[in-house]
Amino acid sequence: MSTNDTTANPAPLGLLGFGMTTIILNIHNAGFTPLSSSILGMGLFVGGLAQVIAGVMEFKKNNTFGATAFTAYGFFWIALVAIWTLPKMGLSEPTSPFALAFFLAVWGIFTLGMFFGTLKLNRMLQVVFSSLTVLFFLLAARDFLHAAGNEAGTAVGLFAGWVGLFCGFSALYGCLAQVLNEVYGKTVLPLGPVKK
Repeated sequence: MSTNDTTANPAPLGLLGFGMTTIILNIHNAGFTPLSSSILGMGLFVGGLAQVIAGVMEFKKNNTFGATAFTAYGFFWIALVAIWTLPKMGLSEPTSPFALAFFLAVWGIFTLGMFFGTLKLNRMLQVVFSSLTVLFFLLAARDFLHAAGNEAGTAVGLFAGWVGLFCGFSALYGCLAQVLNEVYGKTVLPLGPVKK
């Protein structure tokens, strides 16, 4: 016996959490603001908790891609906030630029793999995941350069901030497109579905 699924689509919440937090952090990466509690708060609760909730809801929707993406990136934000704050609380040594570069590079590899999954989904997700892949590798390059004492790392980091802003706004567009398309019952903002 089957039952109708009456739960809401969790993807807009996940895209909102990812997109808005990515925008706020990359305003900092692009050199406009210092690292502040507004970024940490967004990382913990909007990028972190909201995305994890969306990911758990995607498990119930039998959406392996959405469940993996939202849960993983939600915990990425929580881990990133922990990397920044645990040393300030005296609970760990600060993470070196070299170690942080590997952390970001591994996330870049994961994101590249997820990008290939988007090739069967829609253009909006392809834009988000391709730009996120580039962002992770640029941030890793920034920290590898800083670890080597190369001043070019600063310029790479600033450029990464602009890529991050593009990525974040792409995800925010995806959130609003899904919400408005559902509310109006038609395509208000296209997502670029891929023919299967």
